[in-house]
Amino acid sequence: MSDINLEEMSLSELKSLNKQVTKAIDSYEARQKQLALTELEAKAKELGFSLSELAGASGSKAMRKSAPPKFRHPDDASITWTGKGRQPDWFKQAVMGGVSPDDLLI
Repeated sequence: MSDINLEEMSLSELKSLNKQVTKAIDSYEARQKQLALTELEAKAKELGFSLSELAGASGSKAMRKSAPPKFRHPDDASITWTGKGRQPDWFKQAVMGGVSPDDLLI
């Protein structure tokens, strides 16, 4: 690799070099990821699986069960809340209006 004297370069040359280096780094990372993916796919196939089967096997979000509802809207029984996460506006308004959270339990 040739030695580059950065002190003698203009600002535009330095910026151009910076863009080239960034592009080279990104390209290198992409090639390394593709190489790793190819190796992993080959190993998974060798073991009788597809990579997507193995990647999805460790409890993906789609496989989670949703929690059963714990609270019900006082006026519309089709609107519920599990009691987890942010309180819905209807729950907050009901409690601020004097309704006990226990009265909203299912």
